[in-house]
Amino acid sequence: MPKEYSRGQRVAEQIRRELAELIRLEVKDPRVGLISLTEVELTPDYAHAKIFFTAINGVTPEILEGLRNAAGFLRRELGKRIRIHTLPELHFHYDRSVEEGSRLSQLIDQTVREDEARAQATDEKPAH
Repeated sequence: MPKEYSRGQRVAEQIRRELAELIRLEVKDPRVGLISLTEVELTPDYAHAKIFFTAINGVTPEILEGLRNAAGFLRRELGKRIRIHTLPELHFHYDRSVEEGSRLSQLIDQTVREDEARAQATDEKPAH
């Protein structure tokens, strides 16, 4: 059975796709660079959209500043591509979930190695 998506989820996904293309092709600000839009959260009235992004080089204040400076342009261009009653204000936020996932994965790997080393050390002790 196919998964049901609300209208808000479909609109958020369309906004994410359109913004990703606009940023890649139209934003000329060198501060923005290579980013990936990970998620868009819309308020129920569509007045505001939180745009979550990751950057290859991690977040820098310059990337966020570049995106915020381009927000008006992006909103205007988005209005030409998407026909919805209220075009949301765009608020950009760095998505730390990828970094955090990588950090947790490293901690798990380290713990597994330490457990294996402890188990090996226990096996090597002579029995009394």
